[in-house]
Amino acid sequence: MNAQQVLGQFQATGVQTCFHGRHINPQIYAGLDGTNWRLKDYEAREGYAALKKILTDVNDAGVKGLTQDQVIATVKESALRGRGGAGFPTGLKWSFMPRQFPGQKYLVCNSDEGEPGTCKDRDLLMYNPHQVIEGMIIAAYAMGITVGYNYIHGEIFQTYQRFEEALQEARAAGYLGDRILGSNFSFQLHASHGFGAYICGEETALLESLEGKKGQPRFKPPFPASFGLYGKPTTINNTETFAAVPWIIRNGGQAFLEVGKPNNGGTKIYSVSGDVEWPGNYEIPLGTPFSKLLELAGGVRKGRTLKAVIPGGSSAPVLPADIMMNCTMDYDSIAKAGSMLGSGAVIVMDDSRSMVESLKRLSYFYMHESCGQCTPCREGTGWLWRVVDRIHNGHGKPSDMDLLNSVADNIQGRTICALGDAAAMPVRAMIKHFRHEFEALIQRAETPTPALPREGRVSNEARSA
Repeated sequence: MNAQQVLGQFQATGVQTCFHGRHINPQIYAGLDGTNWRLKDYEAREGYAALKKILTDVNDAGVKGLTQDQVIATVKESALRGRGGAGFPTGLKWSFMPRQFPGQKYLVCNSDEGEPGTCKDRDLLMYNPHQVIEGMIIAAYAMGITVGYNYIHGEIFQTYQRFEEALQEARAAGYLGDRILGSNFSFQLHASHGFGAYICGEETALLESLEGKKGQPRFKPPFPASFGLYGKPTTINNTETFAAVPWIIRNGGQAFLEVGKPNNGGTKIYSVSGDVEWPGNYEIPLGTPFSKLLELAGGVRKGRTLKAVIPGGSSAPVLPADIMMNCTMDYDSIAKAGSMLGSGAVIVMDDSRSMVESLKRLSYFYMHESCGQCTPCREGTGWLWRVVDRIHNGHGKPSDMDLLNSVADNIQGRTICALGDAAAMPVRAMIKHFRHEFEALIQRAETPTPALPREGRVSNEARSA
């Protein structure tokens, strides 16, 4: 299937992916049309200029390239935060890598995009793979790493194949392999595909899967920076995080920071889905008002009003319309409102949506995707789904509200990884903001239905008359 056919599939379903031209100051999706993903196309968009600046260019002072410390300092200055969900400062994370470690070190890209509502990274890998590759090479140079892996979600095998093609192009051009661009730096990058397990989006479960084991999270500490892939120091970043790096090196950390806002540098890609006219991926500066993002997506469906928004993927707490419309799209603003920016998957819900039904679907997903390693998650996610299911089906009890909160309390913060939190937080937020919908269904279940006389039934009084 060629790029035009893929684009046609998106357009047939009404999803405009990233080729709609309504981005604001794009740095990653800029100039993409679905066909210009090859190396020559990327080089025409200043591709690999950042890598050349680091390894071969001579500055005004006659000094060749940039040192590892200078690269990390530039990324720190940019205030780039991890785009996979946690939002941890990228430059700080890179500084944790013990560069003087005498043995092998590893770099890993987390492309196991499985968060419901999220579809930004697969567009990146499909239509701009060389930007991810260049970002990974720069990161490897900064941390003194010579081997890297990109772990790609198993259900997008076509995207995995595309990335493999891009790797071959980069190797043939001298951007990957031994003595890159004639320098003393060598870096080998490999693609690895998973099998569609949501849990492998958790970084240590991803490492287990890369090693050929069952994808289950590890206890932390030790953290991957000291004990990661094959027990060696490892740094893991998200696909979009690596893709942001070349622009930062070309233009400077301060320029990237000024595109966004303090502590929230640069642009961010948002996957907007749900009850909007034009669902798709939108790249806009961090700090852009949510109202503007909603406008770019065509607004809420005609004839409907905004009811609620999940701002960062299904694991992020839902926010009512009045709160969300006062938010800006950045890590700090969304956190202050009581939710998380997460992966940037913005799920819009209009006034036709039942919050009970929505929570039932979310709870089923987390019950299904639990790896089963931790008892609170393995058992608790099933409890959450069953209780919400019976409320939705008209068999709820008044005590169910307290039961849901109690089960969520006993899951959140009590598991090895954050999947337990991801299952509990939507429950708590739905009850907090939309409790009346749950109570209305429970009250309806508790109200006895008057018995109707059977047709043709004759009363005792009628018989004796």
